[in-house]
Amino acid sequence: MLGREVLLVDDHPLYRAGVRRVLEASGRYRIVAEARCAHEAIEAADAHAPELIVLDVQLPGISGLKTARVLRRKDPRVRIVLVSLFADDARVLEGLQTGAAAMLPRDLAPAVLLDALDRAMAGEQSLRALAHGRPALTLRLRADVRLVAGRRAPQPIDPLPLSTRELAVLDCAAQGLSNKQIAAALFVTEQTVKNHFTSVLRKLEEEDRVGAILHAVRHGWVEIGPPSVHAERHWHFANPHLSRERDAARQTVA
Repeated sequence: MLGREVLLVDDHPLYRAGVRRVLEASGRYRIVAEARCAHEAIEAADAHAPELIVLDVQLPGISGLKTARVLRRKDPRVRIVLVSLFADDARVLEGLQTGAAAMLPRDLAPAVLLDALDRAMAGEQSLRALAHGRPALTLRLRADVRLVAGRRAPQPIDPLPLSTRELAVLDCAAQGLSNKQIAAALFVTEQTVKNHFTSVLRKLEEEDRVGAILHAVRHGWVEIGPPSVHAERHWHFANPHLSRERDAARQTVA
């Protein structure tokens, strides 16, 4: 028996290696791909169609919660287990809205991690149970249910009109990278990056990249946050002036 197919998404290689060792040693799971960021996760999910995705909430660029939304839209059958340093009410609520099965701390013992994944694959919604154990969050969920019940029709989920590669380009742009830096990160030419941007602007009916980023933020596809401490290593840059260029690009986007 080969085990359930798993996509592991985390920007820390040592953590990925540890989880891979635990899962594969169990004989119940098999890592079919690893990813370090949102667009790598989406590409890997498209290529391998895993049954389970173990997804870090604190990804650089597009957050893990935003990534979970995209992955569930593309394949509602996939089981997603979120991993997070913190599980405050806001994150638990957004995790529920993505359809994730569970939200786990990063420092779980191997046996506890395996048990949590087994439960998720069996259909258990432990994230929902976690939410109902918090009175303030339970009141918020009840209010949301009453609000939805009072509407004549459910609100449609915003469709994702961008291709995986176009989302990757937008992901990089949201982190303040220039066309040259995006080309280096994605191993394509600058002209290819420009072509992708042209397609993004056409699809989103925006005039420039700032408009496209803001459009994506409003629809929940992209989240702009502070640069990750692993950003330079993640993007494989060798440019000693990267930090200064990235800061300037971010100021331009802002």
